[in-house]
Amino acid sequence: MARRFEGGRLVVASHNAGKVREINELLAPFGVEAVSAGALGLPEPEETEDTFVGNAVLKAKAAATAANLPALSDDSGLAVVALKGAPGIYSARWAGPGKDFKVAMERVHREMAAGGNSDRRAHFVCALCLAWPDGHTEVFEGKVNGELVWPPRGSRGFGYDPMFVPGGYDVTFGEMEPEKKHAMSHRARAFAQLVEACFER
Repeated sequence: MARRFEGGRLVVASHNAGKVREINELLAPFGVEAVSAGALGLPEPEETEDTFVGNAVLKAKAAATAANLPALSDDSGLAVVALKGAPGIYSARWAGPGKDFKVAMERVHREMAAGGNSDRRAHFVCALCLAWPDGHTEVFEGKVNGELVWPPRGSRGFGYDPMFVPGGYDVTFGEMEPEKKHAMSHRARAFAQLVEACFER
């Protein structure tokens, strides 16, 4: 049995405003007050693991310990078939120190073109970790398949959303209504597992 989340306050272990906003929207129905690690002035731990799950656990444990509150972290990224799974866990790093995802999307496009591979399949992965100050963790993983388009389309969403069309759709995550994206994204799929295991409706 997974440990249930009790109490109203939770740290979102992220300094990414888009990610924090999306997690807040997902948590809203449960009456949880989510405060970001950035707002608490917590340092960002170095992501030294080689998997999404490993990095999610590392970030959640660091925030839970520093804030003495349960912490929820998300490690997510884009895996491109033609690039052998890159950028993967380095998805944010491809955006550079300024976290400019225009730069990151251009790099994905450039490297795919340089490889001469016309395979546009890709998937987003999200690993969520809920950690408590005593070191206990619960981990969940979600995935959504799709393909990449160029040029990017849409100004909703964040990160690589404007170049990713989920399977069965003809609009990018950047063009999609937020409610629709929340219903079927990689983060939503991981979140549904988290809610079922750890939150009371």
